[in-house]
Amino acid sequence: MADKFSVETLTKFCRELLVAAGVPEGDADVVTDVLIDTSLEGIDTHGISRLPIYLSRVRNGRINARPRITVERSGAVAVVDGDNGLGQLVAVRSMEVAIGLAAEYGVGFVATKHSNHFGAASYYCKMAARRQMVGMAFSNTPPGIPPWGGRRPYFGTNPIAFAFPTDKHPVVVDMSSSTVARGNIILAAKEGREIPPGWAIDADGRPTTDPKKALEGAVLPVGGAKGYALALAVEVMSGIISGSAYGPEVGWIYDESLKPVNIGHSFIAIDVSRLMPVETFHERMADMIRGIKAVPLAEGFERILIPGERRQMKADERLTGGIPVSENLLKEFNELAGELGVQPLEAC
Repeated sequence: MADKFSVETLTKFCRELLVAAGVPEGDADVVTDVLIDTSLEGIDTHGISRLPIYLSRVRNGRINARPRITVERSGAVAVVDGDNGLGQLVAVRSMEVAIGLAAEYGVGFVATKHSNHFGAASYYCKMAARRQMVGMAFSNTPPGIPPWGGRRPYFGTNPIAFAFPTDKHPVVVDMSSSTVARGNIILAAKEGREIPPGWAIDADGRPTTDPKKALEGAVLPVGGAKGYALALAVEVMSGIISGSAYGPEVGWIYDESLKPVNIGHSFIAIDVSRLMPVETFHERMADMIRGIKAVPLAEGFERILIPGERRQMKADERLTGGIPVSENLLKEFNELAGELGVQPLEAC
């Protein structure tokens, strides 16, 4: 059972919680926008449902509420030090730097260290797409999937995302290197639901549908050995190249350690206008999309969707109908509101 709340109501509430926990108002605005946008698109595992754990770690000092984010530039390349700030804030600042470099050089690459879980990677790619640039984002995450042939986690679920501008909504590709993002398993554990077979193994390497045993074991890589190779590549592009933690060194904010998790990201922005007129790029994208949708349908399918299209449909639906908040999450929110002196979230 879930109550639905308007974007305006949830934006105000989440922002107030962050500010009450010590996050500066401008930074709270940035983090809230990422979380709301993610939930609006139906990615509930990476949106506002993550706010309670972020607030918990801000309050106990594991995440820096007031980071001093620094940038070291060298031509079209930069290194951003997130100073252990909230991942959404650090990632937005990093992609802003990449976009600025691309505006100057045609392409910008940013490696980011000393960050935290940044939610949905697609948000940062869409920032570039809105500037008529191709956006790419990589991040490592706490150990969640084993190398192919192993049973102990080494790599994170390590997402990679792209956004390509069009004359309408961007084409968005956002995927983890695992069969499923670990957030889906975390959410299933919180809600007491089983997970589908094939998602994960337990600590002994046996298949499991118990999300709690899955969190003690490992999530399986997507496509077997290919997913393992993809996870390794993303680990290099985020943890290794940035100088952040990598592999088992990456921390997990859900444990009770106070040590910074030191997640690494990287961001790429490519200025389309340096390659061809933006209008030409839009026309070529539109022609490709028409061609894809014209492909005869396979049995059981009613339409062919372009990556990112389902998210946009969900966002349109939730803009008018509201964002659902589960009973458990609403309880968590209002417990936090009571502790932080914020007006509780009440269903209409």
